[in-house]
Amino acid sequence: MQTVLFHETIFGPIHSRRLGVSLGINLTPDDGKICSFDCLYCEAGFNAQGPGTTGFTPRGEVARMLQQKLKEMVSRGERLDVITFSGNGEPTLHPHFGGVVDDVMALRDRYFPDAKVSVLTNSTRLADPSVVEALKKVNNNILKLDSAIDSTARVLDRPNAPGFTADKVIGQLSQFAGTGIIQTMMLRGEWEGRHIDNTTPAEVDALIEAYKAIAPREIMIYSIDRPTPARTLEKIPHDELLEIGRHISDATGIPVQVN
Repeated sequence: MQTVLFHETIFGPIHSRRLGVSLGINLTPDDGKICSFDCLYCEAGFNAQGPGTTGFTPRGEVARMLQQKLKEMVSRGERLDVITFSGNGEPTLHPHFGGVVDDVMALRDRYFPDAKVSVLTNSTRLADPSVVEALKKVNNNILKLDSAIDSTARVLDRPNAPGFTADKVIGQLSQFAGTGIIQTMMLRGEWEGRHIDNTTPAEVDALIEAYKAIAPREIMIYSIDRPTPARTLEKIPHDELLEIGRHISDATGIPVQVN
């Protein structure tokens, strides 16, 4: 079974396709995975590998380790474009997520004031006002919406919450009108005898209506770049993604970044 990607709380910097030179923050365990989705394409593997033993990194430890890393980077004259909350699961599940965001913003201001702070979130915690407040503070609030059709979202993202619906998520995403960035993974494949394809005209049209309702500042569409736990998934060719991106941008008037 594919296992977690990140064995540290602060990792990198790495070169991100979407964000540039990125220093990562993994708030979830470094020896397991905790997530409210169990996506077929997750690079950190399936949730079945277990939550590990280390738990969520305490807020104070995150700040201490980040400060140490930023000091080292400054002393070496290194470049930093972005500090990114990512890792082995959903960062907004951390019990003190808002406080961690405040600490990271303050350290960014002190050491790399031109760098951005980004959060990659699966959009499952948007009913929590403290999470919403924290996400509104960061520069790049990157929120997942892989399908606007329930049946596709359920098989592709496999949400833990039985009450999950695409319409509910779309309504919550509209809290970030004009500021949020919507990120959509596009792929095709098979899973347990079912065909999956969120690039069909019906899927793209449903996404377009959702994007219009949400009104984000930007849309990111991308496809598989690394091995996935479900081995039957197919990467969408870049030329096809570009065509889909142009169609979405023309229909919504929202900038689309294709990676």
